Amino acid sequence: MRLATLADGTPDGSLVLASRDGTRCLKAPVSNLLNAIENWDVLEPQLAALAERVEAGEGEALDPARLLAPLPRTWQWLDGSAFGTHGHLMQIAFGLPPVESERPLMYQGMSDRFYAGSADIPFLDEADGIDFEGEFGVILDAVPMGVTPEEAAGHIKLVVQINDWSLRAIAPAEMKTGFGWVQAKPACSMAPFAVSPDALGAQWTDTGRVALDLVVERSGQPFGHANGAAMDVGFPELVAHAARTRDLVAGTIIGSGTVSSPDYEQVGSSCISEVRAIEMIASGAASSPFLQFGEEVFMEARTRDGWAPFGTIRQKVVPA
Repeated sequence: MRLATLADGTPDGSLVLASRDGTRCLKAPVSNLLNAIENWDVLEPQLAALAERVEAGEGEALDPARLLAPLPRTWQWLDGSAFGTHGHLMQIAFGLPPVESERPLMYQGMSDRFYAGSADIPFLDEADGIDFEGEFGVILDAVPMGVTPEEAAGHIKLVVQINDWSLRAIAPAEMKTGFGWVQAKPACSMAPFAVSPDALGAQWTDTGRVALDLVVERSGQPFGHANGAAMDVGFPELVAHAARTRDLVAGTIIGSGTVSSPDYEQVGSSCISEVRAIEMIASGAASSPFLQFGEEVFMEARTRDGWAPFGTIRQKVVPA
């Protein structure tokens, strides 16, 4: 199934089932996606039935201008860093020592809002080092403390595509405090459709990875098309890590971290900071600038036949 949220004047919007081609929708039997995920066991059969009906041709026209993030706000956003190549390059970019741990890397970010995939994104100052980070995420139902990765896999109900905005000039100072990020991690953006794992078919692997190319463009120029299958650990391992000492409330979103590939010379990258690290390795200095006001970021995960299951993120950076 493919779910979307329409703007209706409320903070959480109105939940609909969307057709594969994104032209039609049917209203869900619950007000919003957060309510749906909190009652997923009861509502999933009804949602699946509506998904079949909308795919068969029922429904009203879907207005792209009304599409919000599928989950405009939620209880918890935990972002991992599951692509080893990206982590290695970031250590070079920030001049940090290697992380000596076998545990997955993860931080807790702000979850009270996720920007729509078409929204202009406001920032205070270009000097803060405005960067994008293309990644995938999963939305969970209630997860009990201490689950195994095998058990955690059953709690992954929906998959999403995320742009995790970052302010790179602020990040190093916050990292050195040992307390984590606050100012360096503003609200993220989310592509308009959340899809069930089965809707991705073979592109949702049996190890819990999104085996899709994430096509990224900067101001109309190709930037990267790394594949999500290159995660060092899959989403079930990330969920189990997050739930090691606490329950995870229904509606928790867990991110993969920036999609990255060891073949970055061929497929490019999903954030500017990674490109700058590659430039530092090659020539001793970074030359690619961070984003300036007026620039546009495009992200779209695609199947081999060109379908974009999550829809498109296309956003302009603007002064606040």
